[in-house]
Amino acid sequence: MDGSGFRLDRWSDRLVRESERRHAYDGEAVADWQRAFRADLIETLGLASREEVGVDTRRLGTIEREDHERQKWEIRTEPGFRLPFYLLVPAEGSPPYPVACTVHGHTPLGKELYVGRTETDEQRAHVKEERRDVGLQAVRRGYAALVPDMRGFGELAAPEDRHAGGRSCQPMQLRGQLVGRSLVGDRVWDLRRLLDFAESRPELDTERIAVTGNSGGGTVTLFSAAVDDRIDVAVPISYFCTFADSIGSIPHCACNYVPGILELGEMGDVAGLIAPRPFRAVHGREDDIFPVEATRRAFERLERIYDAAGAPENCQLRVRDGGHRYYPEAAWPFIDAHLRESPGQ
Repeated sequence: MDGSGFRLDRWSDRLVRESERRHAYDGEAVADWQRAFRADLIETLGLASREEVGVDTRRLGTIEREDHERQKWEIRTEPGFRLPFYLLVPAEGSPPYPVACTVHGHTPLGKELYVGRTETDEQRAHVKEERRDVGLQAVRRGYAALVPDMRGFGELAAPEDRHAGGRSCQPMQLRGQLVGRSLVGDRVWDLRRLLDFAESRPELDTERIAVTGNSGGGTVTLFSAAVDDRIDVAVPISYFCTFADSIGSIPHCACNYVPGILELGEMGDVAGLIAPRPFRAVHGREDDIFPVEATRRAFERLERIYDAAGAPENCQLRVRDGGHRYYPEAAWPFIDAHLRESPGQ
C-alpha cells in the first residue's frame, strides 16, 4: 500500500500486464502455433474432459410461417442436460440449405428474441431498433437457421430467475467454476453438439456453416469458431475487442469470464485460431462496454496472424455508427459472399 488506499483498477491492470500469455502470436508457423494454442484453449474452456454423448434429439413441434417453417427441438448435450433450440427452414429453395447458427446475447427471452417472438411493445421496439431477430434474418436469406437457448437464458434460466429478471448467469458461472467449467465453455460445448445435429440432417449442408451473434452471442461465435473448424464463416458482432479493455476493466456479467484466458493470449490471439477461414468483426462506434479503439488494436493483432496464414482478405473489421447491437447490413453480405453461389439470393 502506498498510503492512497486500495485501487481496483491499478491492481487489475498489474495482473493483466504481468500475465504470461504463453500463446501470444509472435511470428511462428501459424499451423504449429494454432495446434498448441487450440489444445490449451480446449482445456481452459473445460471441454477436454466432457463426456461425449450421441445425437439424441426430440422434435417438439412445428409451426408453418409465411416464409419458413419453425421447428422446435431439444438435444441432449451432456448427461442430464437437454438444450432447446429452433430450426428455421426456408419455404423456398431446395435442400440442402446452408446453415446459419445464430446465437443470442443477454436477454430474458433467450432464443425467442432471435426468432422475433416478443411479448411486449418494449420488446418489439427493442428487436426493431437493435435488429435482434437474427434467426429470421437468416432464414429469409435462404439459410436454415439454428437458434438455441444459451445457458442461463430463456428456458435455461432457473424458474425463480425467470420471474426476477430472466437470467441465471451468475450462479451457473460460479458453481461451474467449482469443477473447472465456465459458461463460455458450456455454451461453446452446446453449439458444437448442435453442429453434430446438423450433420445428422440431410436437408442441412454442413459444408457451408456460418455462426453469428451479438454481444454474448459474439462471445460464443468467436470461441466456437476458434475450437471447431466445421464452422466456415464467423461474424461476431458487438464483442470483438481486447479482454484487458473490455471485461478486464469495465463491469460485465460473470458469464463473460473464462478463468485463465489471459494466461493463454489476448482476444486477437483467440480469433487467430480461426485463420484462414473468413472472419469479420462488426462493431458500433459508440459501444460503451467494448471500446472501439481497443477493437481496432485487437484487429491489428489479428491481421498479422491472417497475413502469416496467407489469407489477409479473409480478415475484416467493419465499424458502424451506433452502439451495442446487431448490424445485419454488415454481417449478411459477408456471409453470403462466402457461403452462397449468388450472394444475396
